[in-house]
Amino acid sequence: MRETAHSGPKLSISGEVSSFLHYCRVEKGLSANTLAAYTRDLQAFSSRAEQENGVPGLEALRRHLDSLQQTGLSRRSIARHMATLRNFYRFLASEGRIDCDPTERLVPPRQWQNLPKFLNRPEVERLLVAPDPFKNTGLRDRAMLELLYATGLRVSELCAVRLADLQFEAGVLRTIGKGNKQRITPVGKSALAAVRLYLETARPKLLGGRPSPFLFVTARGGRMTRQAFWKLLGIHGKKAGIFRNLTPHVIRHSFATHLLEGGADLRSVQTMLGHADISTTQIYTHVMRSRLRQTIEKHHPRG
Repeated sequence: MRETAHSGPKLSISGEVSSFLHYCRVEKGLSANTLAAYTRDLQAFSSRAEQENGVPGLEALRRHLDSLQQTGLSRRSIARHMATLRNFYRFLASEGRIDCDPTERLVPPRQWQNLPKFLNRPEVERLLVAPDPFKNTGLRDRAMLELLYATGLRVSELCAVRLADLQFEAGVLRTIGKGNKQRITPVGKSALAAVRLYLETARPKLLGGRPSPFLFVTARGGRMTRQAFWKLLGIHGKKAGIFRNLTPHVIRHSFATHLLEGGADLRSVQTMLGHADISTTQIYTHVMRSRLRQTIEKHHPRG
């Protein structure tokens, strides 16, 4: 007999998914990117869930995640699938659609956890000076890279920064992150100087008299997009000699890792990254343990 999360009449998985997505969009105000990810993950789950008698239970969830692993899906993608399923089942439980939430007993296998990729400090320094300082776009790119590394923003948050969000005198940046939640992040002097230089010289020329509320704009005067920033990051990465999978999230990981290496506590890093749950931030403790082991092996007399 197959285990299900509901003892009552069979529920329509597609209908429950639609209700959940509507709740996320209207009541939680989640971003379009998050909604798109939820939709993809739940569509993959629904195709298997239709074979179950009711809402799938714990064993069915495990089989689904196992099948994702067997297809060669990355550990990060599998972790995202798990997060989607947890949020979906919590919604069903809160709405009284299921008797119990099986995801409360869903434990991710240790081998699925992956250490985040990050740059060392010399690599970061080479990347920051890669843009051409004699071009307007180069000054903009330098300012974006400096701000990204100084704050650990997500790429969507970086592109959405408005002029009014950055307070130079206080040295802080106001960010609207996931779930429409606001956070205040300190910004270092180097990033503030790079942004100020861009504002005073390059941005007016890029806009050519056109108004824009956004801090970072393109040569056509429009708002910088996520896709465009990914592309220019790859270009500057190659110029800096960084050829391995360089993404905006690698810079975010570098920001968090270097803070922890410098002595920052995990709670402070959680706040600056905008993580709702400390467990999300705890992935960086794996990095710290790894680095501590390397330090002992290299420097301890009996390492």
